[in-house]
Amino acid sequence: MHPIEPAIRSVGSADCRGRRRPGGPPDPVSGPDPRPGFADPRPGFTLVELLVVIAIVGILVSLLLPAAQFAREAARQTTCRDNQHQIGIALQAYHNLHRSLPIGCLQWRAWGQPMTRKNLAWSAFLLPQMGEQPLYEAVDFDLAYDHPRNAAAAAVVVESYLCPTEIPQGGPRAEISYGGLFGERLIDNRPDDGVFLYDQVIRFRDCLDGLSGTIATGEDMVGPDSQWINGGNVFVQAHGINDDQAWVGDNEIRSLHPAGAMVLFLDGSVHLLNESLDPTVLGQMITRAGHEVIPANAW
Repeated sequence: MHPIEPAIRSVGSADCRGRRRPGGPPDPVSGPDPRPGFADPRPGFTLVELLVVIAIVGILVSLLLPAAQFAREAARQTTCRDNQHQIGIALQAYHNLHRSLPIGCLQWRAWGQPMTRKNLAWSAFLLPQMGEQPLYEAVDFDLAYDHPRNAAAAAVVVESYLCPTEIPQGGPRAEISYGGLFGERLIDNRPDDGVFLYDQVIRFRDCLDGLSGTIATGEDMVGPDSQWINGGNVFVQAHGINDDQAWVGDNEIRSLHPAGAMVLFLDGSVHLLNESLDPTVLGQMITRAGHEVIPANAW
């Protein structure tokens, strides 16, 4: 053997026949050493493992999604409740200042009547108490709600008048999610027994059923004329809460919350009325002076 051959053979990792020598680095041709103690440098998931991971992720998503939806709906209900509570506080402040509630609709414009009739809503008169004094001053109350000179003011969105579940209907005037109760047709044929009437103001002293037992406003989703400047957002309740039989062309207490709708009582309290509420009891809550006795467990 040549004197330098041992040194040359010690540097190489395989003998002249390409066999793997103990202690040397992996052979780039033959791949990783299959013997114990030599790790595979290319780890990965098997198909079975991948399917198991996908199944686990799917189960977790199916468990967490309802919880996330519930949390979002709870947040929407809280905001809706706060909005109507703010309206309730504003009604109290308005009554303290004017000794009456705002008129439901000033110069109600029935079908076919002159366009000069103003048809201005209670929610427009309430703007100063809602913290919207500049917007109130921008409205010309000497003109009709749809007069061109009121167009710019009518297009301004009042966030406190909108439920988070509101689906924008579009149009030139900003919307309102809450309608004023003119009355009901659930227990009698007198529809003007609510607190927001046409061309007539109501005072707290007129509400003989008590402020805590008389509904002032309710959610009125996807109904017509749902604009804060338009007196058409005053309506008569003729069906139960979220009743599918109610014509979509009528204003009714209906919401996009599951199982119920938010209503405001004159004392400023806000309650989620369930769809299962007896329509007769609902009618009794709307009347201002019906002298009904509503059971404490009715809702």
